[in-house]
Amino acid sequence: MKIKKIPQRMCNGCMEMKSKKELIRVVKNKEGEVSIDITGKKPGRGAYICRNTECFEKAVKTRRLEKNLEVKIDEELYNKLKEEIK
Repeated sequence: MKIKKIPQRMCNGCMEMKSKKELIRVVKNKEGEVSIDITGKKPGRGAYICRNTECFEKAVKTRRLEKNLEVKIDEELYNKLKEEIK
């Protein structure tokens, strides 16, 4: 029986490779709208972040999510992300 490969993604906070299911996905669609993708299946460009506050703070400070998604992220989305992490 063949072992199924577990998808790995890099956290934008700590820059560590982790299982896709351990991370929260932030996605930018074709219209340039940014949202949190709980299911991990929305179409568009995705960026991932760990479910801990240290990684979140580091990603916000370095603006790494904005760089990866190539769009300005407003405070409202950062607040939603912070609530999702807690």
